[in-house]
Amino acid sequence: MLKYLWDPANAITITGLLFSSTSLFLALSQRLELSVAVALWAVLSDHLDGFVAGRTKGRDLDVARMGASLDGFADLVYGAVLPAVIVVQVSQASPLALATATTLLVAGAIRLSYFANFGRSCDECFLGVPLSYDVPLLALFFLLKPLFPNEVFSDVVNIGFLLLAMAHVAPVRVPPLGATMYTAISIFAVASSVALASRSF
Repeated sequence: MLKYLWDPANAITITGLLFSSTSLFLALSQRLELSVAVALWAVLSDHLDGFVAGRTKGRDLDVARMGASLDGFADLVYGAVLPAVIVVQVSQASPLALATATTLLVAGAIRLSYFANFGRSCDECFLGVPLSYDVPLLALFFLLKPLFPNEVFSDVVNIGFLLLAMAHVAPVRVPPLGATMYTAISIFAVASSVALASRSF
């Protein structure tokens, strides 16, 4: 099964999982800003693997199927598991954080299961907000953290992610990102990663 990882797009997906694993370790070590900084590179990996997969000529069908499944698991890790852990850490394992994390994980699993079986909706839009929005939202919250008292910051993060979790499974249509938006998000991810990492040292 490891032979499928030599495919360029699948190798990028694995690299994203390594970023997610590192980010998870940092979150559990209470280095939250650095954790989010690393998680942003998992987002960039997710954007890049789809781009590379779509431009790899003569890609074997089995390799593509393996890549699609692998990408789904990677999405769940960086788009739901990791934000859930960071929310719990920010909130010091409060009951509200348990509710938020549980809602986020369940919504993420439902969304990815739906997408794996039915793909995009008939008009080529996504049904519900994609999980790729979660880490950039975390980054935005942490960039704005100095503006909030600690107790207020925790509540803002929980409310934000409860709303986002509901948006993941809501019957709203979200158009796929175009080249301009991909570029803007990539620039935001790199700049935010540098800013958050610089606060950690």
